Amino acid sequence: MIRYTLYRLAQTAPLALLVCALVFSLIHLIPGDPVEIMLGDGAQPAEVEALRHELGLDRPLGRQFVDYFVRLARLDLGESLRFRQPVTRLLAAHYPATLELAFASMLAALALALPLGVVAALNRDRALDHGARFLALLGVSIPNFWLGPMLIWLLAIRLDLLPVSGRGGMASLVLPAITLGTALAGMLTRMVRSSLAEELGEPYLVVAQAKGLGYGQAVARHAFRNASIPVVTVVGLQFGALLTGAIITETIFSWPGIGRLIVQAIQARDYPLVQGGILTIALSYLVINLLTDLTYALLDARIRLR
Repeated sequence: MIRYTLYRLAQTAPLALLVCALVFSLIHLIPGDPVEIMLGDGAQPAEVEALRHELGLDRPLGRQFVDYFVRLARLDLGESLRFRQPVTRLLAAHYPATLELAFASMLAALALALPLGVVAALNRDRALDHGARFLALLGVSIPNFWLGPMLIWLLAIRLDLLPVSGRGGMASLVLPAITLGTALAGMLTRMVRSSLAEELGEPYLVVAQAKGLGYGQAVARHAFRNASIPVVTVVGLQFGALLTGAIITETIFSWPGIGRLIVQAIQARDYPLVQGGILTIALSYLVINLLTDLTYALLDARIRLR
């Protein structure tokens, strides 16, 4: 397992460097002068030159590239133009809220998907199967930018059961977690159903029952474990997607995470903060993919023996 871990780290390191390089190139890919875009049309030439010097954009491109990676090594992402605070400090303050929302959304999705997928697989082509598949399709089809306001209107405004927005405890987490996790629940339900249904036809279940296990025990101990391998992969990859999808949900519910911070930075034309937020989410995605691969290898010894 140690050898496989080192192998995956060696594969991930160049990707991380490539992501950092792409984020660096972001400011140079913006049409027009990014400094003039940040300051607006009414900016004076002296203000444009001062900000260009502050961001280091008046230096040669190669020097900017080297300085950028040197600052990254020191965890220095610059200073926010709007908040006048280090970008690293702002991201560190908002990142826990985004992780909290992502974990809660994942738990909500799994709480819905696992029982629905198992029930659908055990009752293939019956009414329960059709009902579970319909709910899964419904979850995938509803966009979160519509579902969020509808949940606010029904559960927060009409019924007054939950807070409308903000981060003020477990109650305030329910609506954004459901909003963000619904589409994932629909996807995972179909994945659990198809994966488990395939395992239920394997001969080892008959062998397990012949050795004295009941059908339910054989399914739980053997079929479900084998069926969980592709599900774990999807869960890991989609957890990274939750971090990016949280941008819309955090904005709807005024959730103080990185997604909402990036939107505020874009509106304020705060380029250093936008760059730092995008870099944080991109690197988080890489780390999550690495952890997913390692979990996959723990579940299936054939992976780490390749």
